[in-house]
Amino acid sequence: MKRNDDLLRELLFEFESDENDVLHFRKYLSMPQEQIERNHHVALLSDAGLVSQVSDTGFRLTNMGHDYIVAIRDDTIWNKTKSAVGDLGGATLGMVKDIAIAYLKQEATEKLGINF
Repeated sequence: MKRNDDLLRELLFEFESDENDVLHFRKYLSMPQEQIERNHHVALLSDAGLVSQVSDTGFRLTNMGHDYIVAIRDDTIWNKTKSAVGDLGGATLGMVKDIAIAYLKQEATEKLGINF
């Protein structure tokens, strides 16, 4: 299964908006393909340290996950990030995060006149 960075972003926003602080991703014998893909991508978020597994089915957003959300929340920054990744021909999730943060820092420098 290929990694879908848009789905990862969507899931992070879902974690952030959850009032209970924990989202549950259960596995069933016969799950729709969409749920299989979501579960796989939550596992990828966990592998990257953006979410943390707190029970058999429960995951919570980590501080690093919150920081990444700040970097990718703005659609303009997200689209620039995806374009840069496309220009590279692909990137690791860590690189995607670093590119998004670099664009956020660039925007902050332009708006605030402070170099990061």
